[in-house]
Amino acid sequence: MKITDVKTFVVGNPPPGIGGKYFIFVKLMTDGGVVGYGEAYNATFSAHVTAKMIEDMAERYLVGHDPHDIENFFRRCYSSGFTQRPDVSAMGCFSALEIACWDIIGKEAGQPVYQLLGGRVHEKLRSYTYLYPHSGSVHSEDAHGRNVYNDPDLAAECAALYVEQGFTAVKLDPAGPYTAFDGHQPRLIDIDLSVRMLKVIRAAVGTKADILYGTHGQFTASGALRMAGAIEPYDPLWFEEPVPPDMPEVMAEVARGTKIPIATGERLTTKFEFARVIENRAASILQPDLGRSGGIFETKKIAAMAEAHHIQIAPHCYCGPIVGAANIQLAVTLPNFLILESLKQWDGFHAQLLKTKIEWQDGYVVPPGEPGLGVELNEAVCEAHPYTGKALHLEMAQTPLLP
Repeated sequence: MKITDVKTFVVGNPPPGIGGKYFIFVKLMTDGGVVGYGEAYNATFSAHVTAKMIEDMAERYLVGHDPHDIENFFRRCYSSGFTQRPDVSAMGCFSALEIACWDIIGKEAGQPVYQLLGGRVHEKLRSYTYLYPHSGSVHSEDAHGRNVYNDPDLAAECAALYVEQGFTAVKLDPAGPYTAFDGHQPRLIDIDLSVRMLKVIRAAVGTKADILYGTHGQFTASGALRMAGAIEPYDPLWFEEPVPPDMPEVMAEVARGTKIPIATGERLTTKFEFARVIENRAASILQPDLGRSGGIFETKKIAAMAEAHHIQIAPHCYCGPIVGAANIQLAVTLPNFLILESLKQWDGFHAQLLKTKIEWQDGYVVPPGEPGLGVELNEAVCEAHPYTGKALHLEMAQTPLLP
């Protein structure tokens, strides 16, 4: 079997834009007519430049090769251009192609990918969602600018609605702006809002749901510890990425100084970066995003390293449904799986992008039984929603935060 062709799709995500401004998908084809799909969680360059980078990588290291040779493919890409070090852009491209290879491998074997990775450990996967505005009683924003991101009462109402649907965990990130100049000390208004948010959400959900406190690496270690001390009374399941991801030694200072478990990983790639987090005891929950971390097999290795240190895995997903499907295939196999990020119930545009929706029931994702990733990209929907913008998937404020 050989890969014969590659095609990319840059898909605009229509309002409300849950999961980002766009999704970058890849389609691989073999000489036997088998098709595999992958997705990149890549934001350092424009979506269309990234798509060309994926095509270039495939033409250099994958076309004409057997998709089963995952280790060989990884080493060639990891070493591309005399690098041999974690490169978030290159690994985003590699991850998309690697996921598509596994989709082909599973289809060729007639098995779900998880059956080829050691088989099921979990029959279903506990999931969480961010607090996203609902239609009806919780509006996107009222006339006074209030929404679920800045108003405690609306946030609590939204959290209670998700719990009624079946979710047993919800996430929010009221920690204030994040900038290219972080980490910073939290402003008192940001600490106050975080405390008020968590207080009313805890009152609304009681012990029916965990609260996941998200940040985006905004703080210095001392600033993160100030925030942690303020929110500890509301018993969040985790404090996510409290400091920037480049110095796990600094994150370890936070981990040692709070009772809240530290979670991190969405901006990390390959076993080498995650190894530094583990060695420094910087987090007890890892959040690899399979569209960036190195794909399915590399993240299986990351999870195995974590398992040996009693660290849990909570796959990250703020992108499209192909990464979501890959996360599911891996998570099912992990003894140290904790919880899965879900884009609400995988409805809306995420459902339209697939020929068959990811199955979600009463707070849990149900793994598919079909071969490969268990989902098929709806190419007609992709073609009908091209992304024509220049903005990146996620962007930080470009000026320092003023107190």
